[in-house]
Amino acid sequence: MSTKRCIEPADILAMDLYARERKQLRGALVAKKKFRRVEVGPVATFYFENYETMWHQVHEMLFIEKGGEAQVPDELGAYNTLIPQGRELVATVMFEIDDPERRKTFLARLGGVEHAMFLEIAGQRAMGQAEDDLDRTNAEGKASSVHFIHFPLTEEQAAAFKAPGARVLLGIEHPGYGHMTVLPEATRAALAEDLD
Repeated sequence: MSTKRCIEPADILAMDLYARERKQLRGALVAKKKFRRVEVGPVATFYFENYETMWHQVHEMLFIEKGGEAQVPDELGAYNTLIPQGRELVATVMFEIDDPERRKTFLARLGGVEHAMFLEIAGQRAMGQAEDDLDRTNAEGKASSVHFIHFPLTEEQAAAFKAPGARVLLGIEHPGYGHMTVLPEATRAALAEDLD
């Protein structure tokens, strides 16, 4: 079975049906997402996306904003770009700091962090690439608290990633935030399903 790479208008449920099934659908997704969430250091969390996570996100936006059919193209345009396309992984990265002043100071020192994220598979580094049309560092060098990062992999890296028990590091190498972690095996296995 091939993995779906794009949400089509025909994939969108009627909102009355989604409303009836929402609780059950969200519960099933929470169970799957726990293997797609990786903390790197004390305040950075990577949420690895796929067709299913984005399908739910589109439905949640339609459900909450109630824009009807007219809203669908905008949501698909925004969220389809975050579905891995075969030999890449895609993550929403959040720097989560509750205190507003501490968050502001921290992000002011984090400019360019979107270019400092990586996966290391079998000793080979795959650098993350920021979502093309989104500038996440402003002119003053302050980073956003949310980033959308693609990790394109070579054929060799993808094959190594899919090998059971492979050691995969996920990290950020930035002067203001240098941390990395080894992906748990359950996470590596879940993310390997995103790769062709």
